[in-house]
Amino acid sequence: LKMVNIRKVECPKDKLSIKCPNTMTPTRIVIHNTANDASAANEITYMHKNTNQTSFHFAVDDKEIVQGIELNRNAWHASDGNGKGNREGIAIEICYSKSGGEKWLKAVENAAELTAKLLKDYGWGIDKVTKHADYTNKHCPHRILDEYGWENFLNLVKSKMSAGTTPAPVPSTPKSGINTAVLEWQKVAMADGYKFPKYGADGKWGAECESVAKAAICKQRLTYTNKN
Repeated sequence: LKMVNIRKVECPKDKLSIKCPNTMTPTRIVIHNTANDASAANEITYMHKNTNQTSFHFAVDDKEIVQGIELNRNAWHASDGNGKGNREGIAIEICYSKSGGEKWLKAVENAAELTAKLLKDYGWGIDKVTKHADYTNKHCPHRILDEYGWENFLNLVKSKMSAGTTPAPVPSTPKSGINTAVLEWQKVAMADGYKFPKYGADGKWGAECESVAKAAICKQRLTYTNKN
């Protein structure tokens, strides 16, 4: 399996002074979770159309990565004014973060692939991966912090970095259907005492995962928002 396609959508010229007014030499990556269930394409379209300053470089969903701002321009995403988050950080928004579930977990995996690619492109180590909460008191990326685990996300990025050149194969056998993000989530749940009696930690999202997600508090790492 290869990394999903990165599609670039140019920021409208009349929005450059609002969304990305300053030149930037990136020094870090800043991870975010969206507060809705919009696709990557819709996130970028909305950002480009509105007149708010809020902006970000990439939006990632379960099917694609969409880039909306050039990496040599700043974006307003880290809530730190002209601090290092806003002025030196490459912002990645992970989609479907309101409801979570399988599509979100695939988006997490795709975001980890993108993060690994950027680290390799810039010659950075894993210490350059930061989160929105590092720059402000905002609890973001909320679903990663509450459900997936920040260290688990960093470990997923590291696994992508060690898998070879990016775009990289998922560290599983081809055609296996294993989603490494789901697998890591299952391991966290099992470590907290939850059971997957029929299939175990198989890296596949199904009825057992839905059942655990709905029931789980898992020491405030696993949460579930009813999709209805």
